[in-house]
Amino acid sequence: MESTGTSTAPGPGAAPDLDLDLDLVTVPARQGLEAVDIIRRAAGRSGPVGPVLHDGSGDTLGFLVPPGTADAWDLPGSACTQSDGRGMRFGDAVSPTAGATGWLLPPEAVGPVTDPEVLRAALGEAARLIEAADNCR
Repeated sequence: MESTGTSTAPGPGAAPDLDLDLDLVTVPARQGLEAVDIIRRAAGRSGPVGPVLHDGSGDTLGFLVPPGTADAWDLPGSACTQSDGRGMRFGDAVSPTAGATGWLLPPEAVGPVTDPEVLRAALGEAARLIEAADNCR
């Protein structure tokens, strides 16, 4: 892809210009953390990881993806739900309090939402890595 020389990235501390009508892919935390690492290592080839939420108990991670992703999401072990912008306010992203749902990767610290195909591939690779590691025990 050819760059036009202009940047749409927000300045430091600024929330990105995200559509609040997003979908949310939720996965077990272990698989999600592996996927974040996989996407970050491949960011030059596949695109960056976008904002990621974690639940208060640490059991799941949620990746923000473009609207419409939920319509065709069918990856076993994960769920994709339409948010319809329900209360999401990216300008108010604050550090979570202990036990609260909050940002693993806040919107102001990362690029736009995660590409669903990149996420699907990373989650698949993460599942294979986890299975291989668990089988070595």
